[in-house]
Amino acid sequence: MSTETLEFQAEARQLLQLMVHSIYSNKDIFLRELISNASDALDKRRLAGLQDDRLRADDPHIRIEADKEARTLTVRDNGIGMTRDDVVGLIGTIARSGTAETLRRLKENKENKESAELIGQFGVGFYSVFMVADKVTLLTRKAGEETGTRWESDGDGTYTIETVEDAPEGTAVTVHLRPADEEDALHDYADEWKIREIVKRYSDFISFPIRLGDETLNSMKALWARPRSEVKDEEYHEFYRHVSHDWSDPLEIIQMRAEGTFEYEALLFLPSRAPHDLFQRDARHGIQLYVKRVFIMDDTRELLPSHLRFVKGVVDAADLSLNISREILQQDRHIQMIRRRLAKKVLSTIKDLMRNDVEKYRTFWREFGAAVKEGLLDAGEDHKAILDIASFASTEGEEPTSLADYVTRMKEGQDKIYFMAGESRAQIENSPHLEAFRAKGYEVLLLTDPVDEIWTESVREYDGHELRSVARGAVDLSEEDEVSEERTGAYAPLLTWLGETLDDVKDVRLTTRLTSSPACLVSDSEGLTPALERMYRAMGQEVPKVKRILELNPDHPLVSGLREAHERSADAPELTETAELLYGTALLAEGGDLTDPARFAKLLADRLARTV
Repeated sequence: MSTETLEFQAEARQLLQLMVHSIYSNKDIFLRELISNASDALDKRRLAGLQDDRLRADDPHIRIEADKEARTLTVRDNGIGMTRDDVVGLIGTIARSGTAETLRRLKENKENKESAELIGQFGVGFYSVFMVADKVTLLTRKAGEETGTRWESDGDGTYTIETVEDAPEGTAVTVHLRPADEEDALHDYADEWKIREIVKRYSDFISFPIRLGDETLNSMKALWARPRSEVKDEEYHEFYRHVSHDWSDPLEIIQMRAEGTFEYEALLFLPSRAPHDLFQRDARHGIQLYVKRVFIMDDTRELLPSHLRFVKGVVDAADLSLNISREILQQDRHIQMIRRRLAKKVLSTIKDLMRNDVEKYRTFWREFGAAVKEGLLDAGEDHKAILDIASFASTEGEEPTSLADYVTRMKEGQDKIYFMAGESRAQIENSPHLEAFRAKGYEVLLLTDPVDEIWTESVREYDGHELRSVARGAVDLSEEDEVSEERTGAYAPLLTWLGETLDDVKDVRLTTRLTSSPACLVSDSEGLTPALERMYRAMGQEVPKVKRILELNPDHPLVSGLREAHERSADAPELTETAELLYGTALLAEGGDLTDPARFAKLLADRLARTV
């Protein structure tokens, strides 16, 4: 059969060059990647064998063969194998989104151990073999197929591929090893002692035997089935890296066992940092599903709600069918029960961190808080648990506060939890809406995640206390601060005139919310905020233009002067200009966008010119 020479995809060539030039120091990881790929292939064949007896493998295993004289290392499996198209598609290209970003980050982190995390994270582990290889040969035949495929490359940007007749089912990867170089941390990977060390460290939990000659190197005992007291943290950490492709240690380990009418075991991990795709729609979820130690599927979204999608780990159920499908998972009552219990356990674990390990909790909330708060958008039963573990920036200090702690600091007579949502802490702290609250010593939560604008629309109370935006509705801090009827009457003509003059406002009224600013804009207590309005439009939803309320500070010289000028001459043209400037400054003070910036700039320049 003729041999064909092909070029790697452009991004793959760049990645190969980075691999060859040692993007990170721990080259041992190439063997872990090859074993992991072999284990995946055996899992897939076992799953295929449940549907077709002819595809079952006798004695599924991984075999490692080392030849010190020839300086080769072969990792062989009798798993599902690959077709010619599979080989070209999976190895000749990187068929994943974000490849350019991957390469950029790899180059930037060339001397940083984050590079190792990137190798696993972006699913390009096979390429790591070129850190230790002069040449790589892959021989494979897919289970049930008549012919096999031989693939070979020395990592120079091209590879050869040919169809062969005598390939066994499964895949064998032969690494033609570069000479050992201890200064470059390039060990002798044909040394059986080194192979044993790597397998024990990285692959002891693989559920198939990994054989070197007549010796089985791994224990094969499912880590989640062993008592916590018998497992070292290093073993948990290595297992976490295997299931998550994250090369950082996990922040917390969660182990569960349910017995009785429905039995399952779970080993879950809270990561220590958010993945790059946490907020992407096609992000992979981190839970693998097993049934009686048999791998069924990964990316099992049905096992945890979306707002906990960052949790990694495995669930091993004893009473599910081995041929369960994703469609059946969505309806299965056992899966729904597991989902509720896992979510409850994860949230309670976070609450324990909040109480007992503040630094771990703060790390977790900084990385994943925005995702967890998405659960407040669902009509589920986790709202109270999520609010219990949430923390927010506050006017009280630099450190975030929980809602429970906020309640303990509420002033005498205060019955509401006050908050304001915005794009940044600095923007909110400079907002005129906070003036009266700051003057009276009322604490205000500063909500800066985009999801905050949405969940505060539906979650209206915590522990019996109303959640109230300081930028919506009227302020009622105390009765003595209410605007007097006499003062309201005196300003009534001006308020009416402003309401008729300014097309963009729904109403104009006096307020006690301001102490130093002349005016601010507020939304109705049930109306959309500008941020929500923009968000819905960005999502393609038709939203009518929402008019807001202009509130005036009667103690500000500009407002009182405007009232006097209106009394003297209500038809003076400069009054209309002043009204526009007053509205525009209120809009700018909250970070809003002017409808006609050029006109506002001209009015302001003309007014300033008359004062010089």
